[in-house]
Amino acid sequence: MTSRSHVPSPSFLRSLMIQARVVRALLMREIITRFGRHNIGFAWLFAEPMLFTIGIMLLWTLLKESAGAHHISIIAFALTGYSTILAWRNTIGRCTMAIEPNQTLLFHRNVRVIDLFIARIILELSGATLSMIILVFGLSSLSIIDPPHNIFDMIIGWGMIAWYAAGMALLIGGLTEFSEVVDRLWHPIAYFQLPISGAFAMNDWLPEKFRNIVLLFPLPNCVDLFRYGYFGDAVKPHYDLGYVAVLNLLITWGGLAVVAAAAKRVGNK
Repeated sequence: MTSRSHVPSPSFLRSLMIQARVVRALLMREIITRFGRHNIGFAWLFAEPMLFTIGIMLLWTLLKESAGAHHISIIAFALTGYSTILAWRNTIGRCTMAIEPNQTLLFHRNVRVIDLFIARIILELSGATLSMIILVFGLSSLSIIDPPHNIFDMIIGWGMIAWYAAGMALLIGGLTEFSEVVDRLWHPIAYFQLPISGAFAMNDWLPEKFRNIVLLFPLPNCVDLFRYGYFGDAVKPHYDLGYVAVLNLLITWGGLAVVAAAAKRVGNK
């Protein structure tokens, strides 16, 4: 008897294509709702985070923050730091209270609660990623900053940040369906994360005891790898990808479970 590899059934593939079209439609709706059809429209998706990042780069350059003392470019340090903040903070923030204003869309048979989150996650991460890529390669082509040392490490670091952001977006966004208090609590929690996110200092610059505590959180590990990909041996990174992958997996699993529970709650209303 010969063994045959499993081939997905046509019904599964068809369902997948339908959901892909649903997410695409939700993406277009979100873009038009937020940015409109006129002026530069869709370009605001990455132009907006670019403007914020440029502002932070100018501010840090004027203040001559700690990066200069460690003989690395302040502009590049600000760019590789603030871009990561925009990726996770905007993604999670846009998914809070995402269900309630879009409940009328759920009357369409093919629109599910998780589709609302997927569309917003893709939109925010795409905007932050495009902004970062344009600024890194734009400024390096103008010789304002050096080109990246190892793009592969940058991609892995950025991918882990995006994974964390997506998982937390599902978790926090799903919980806000059960209580608005979660939405109110998330904002101070997000601000608490800023100083330990790795965006403002390399982990190696921290006192060892404090660094060991900071590295218990996923973000500083991811940001250090991302920056190591850019600066290379000019910096000494501290990260544990295996540990972060396990944490991200648990966060994502929890997020999917909460979104599933939120979908049932919406369906029972």
